[in-house]
Amino acid sequence: MADQPRTEAAFFDLDKTVIAKAAMLAFGPRLQQEGLLNRWLVVRALWGQIVFRYLGADEGRMQKMRETALRIAVGWEKDTISALVDNALTEVIDPLVYAEALELIESHRDAGRRVYLVSASPEEIVLPMARHLGVDDAIATRARVDADGRYTGEVEFYSAGVHKVEAIEREAARHHIDLEQSFAYSDSITDLPMLETVGHPVAVNPDRGLLKEAEARGWEIRTFDNPRPLREGSITAPRPRTIGAGAVGAGLAAGAALWWRTRRAKPTSRWPW
Repeated sequence: MADQPRTEAAFFDLDKTVIAKAAMLAFGPRLQQEGLLNRWLVVRALWGQIVFRYLGADEGRMQKMRETALRIAVGWEKDTISALVDNALTEVIDPLVYAEALELIESHRDAGRRVYLVSASPEEIVLPMARHLGVDDAIATRARVDADGRYTGEVEFYSAGVHKVEAIEREAARHHIDLEQSFAYSDSITDLPMLETVGHPVAVNPDRGLLKEAEARGWEIRTFDNPRPLREGSITAPRPRTIGAGAVGAGLAAGAALWWRTRRAKPTSRWPW
């Protein structure tokens, strides 16, 4: 029996690679509107995003963010979150999608490659995103639910680091994908294992750690800076501005002041941190 023909694939990280901000943060205001988050949790999430963006992602920070999100979500109904994401996808995500990412996705599809979203974000967000963008499949974090379909605060599969690689290799075996001829795109040093798995790694809007690695290894480096609505009539997002050192310093100072005040103040609600 002849060997089955090999195919190629393109694996795209989601946050800061396909969309212009963290998917979970993008849905924060909608979760607040639905009464699932209070305003202080949203503010703290925004501060966490500043730290994540300007100090970089490492395993410790990723672990803390994951544990925090799990604690917040204990008791939420999975079906409720899935429905909320489906209903808000066009409004929340469409304005954030990079035009450059869409063009790349389309070019890979035209070349006959399988296209994947591979994200540490929960599958309740990533799977609808994959359908929305018309890609073949997605790899995402899967939270454990109880018999009533409510989140327990535990993870069944964490789609990050080497776990992304394991999932990609399973897909490669299932679909006869030649990883040496395949592509991977990410902005984060935490995705170094995924980028090393393929023959064509590309650093997109790389953080400091990934930029250093990409330059040292001679990898392709791309800048995506043009988010646009997917459809006519979608909300148009303003073009993101470059934040100068003064603005970053002001943001960090404001965040530090908020942290100090909230640490000293008696909490009025259950903090997840």
